[in-house]
Amino acid sequence: MKLLCAAAIATMMVGCGSTKDVPYFQNADSVDLSQSALLYDARIMPKDQLTITVKTIEDEASTPFNLTIPTTYTVGRSLSSGSQGTLQTYLVDNNGMIEFPIIGTLKVGGLTKSEAEALIQTKIQPYIAESEKPIVTVRMTGYQISVIGEVARPGTFTVSREKITILEALAQAGDLTIHGVRTNVKLIREDSKGQKSIAELNLNDANIINSPYYYLQQNDVVYVTPNKVKAQNSSVGSMTTLWFSATSILISLTSLLYNILK
Repeated sequence: MKLLCAAAIATMMVGCGSTKDVPYFQNADSVDLSQSALLYDARIMPKDQLTITVKTIEDEASTPFNLTIPTTYTVGRSLSSGSQGTLQTYLVDNNGMIEFPIIGTLKVGGLTKSEAEALIQTKIQPYIAESEKPIVTVRMTGYQISVIGEVARPGTFTVSREKITILEALAQAGDLTIHGVRTNVKLIREDSKGQKSIAELNLNDANIINSPYYYLQQNDVVYVTPNKVKAQNSSVGSMTTLWFSATSILISLTSLLYNILK
């Protein structure tokens, strides 16, 4: 009984001692935020899916550049083709290329949204009248990031907008549990050339706002490691389960032998 009490007190002391590491941005009053003054602009990566819309003064001039997928709808018990379709999406290949109507192969990998719009606008201008002033709109239709480890709801999430911060990703996963290590969150990233890297981020340090890893990219994986208390509890839980299983088997064998020998 005394051993159990001592173990409980020790666990409580460890838990209390670690609470100082729980709050985020502990040095927020001393961080130079001028480094993060520029707005982040995501760059197009391989495997991104893009929607590209071209608008001109005369609708007919832009029609060849706006590929659509026909939709179907039900009339009574038969299927009919709809006149309105959804815009075709363009998958960026491993070399950063897309196949665009009329123009052909275009390299958009590594460009920002506005840079890709300017490039496409320049490429289509020779195919339309000079009086037409094409407006090109490029949108990233969604990419995925994963959050695993000591969070409330680990999983893979689809990002519907063009940028997301690591804090927003953790919020989608329900935030870190009390057992998550805030000072060593790992970010696994693959760049446009397939090179993998692992960065260690400290959520207690407000300087994370200035980190190049503050904004996530497609297929980033965020891993939150468990603290020592969680690891120890997990080990104790496994040992306890094993001990109870062994005890149950031993009792069953003893009962069986008693019934045979009596």
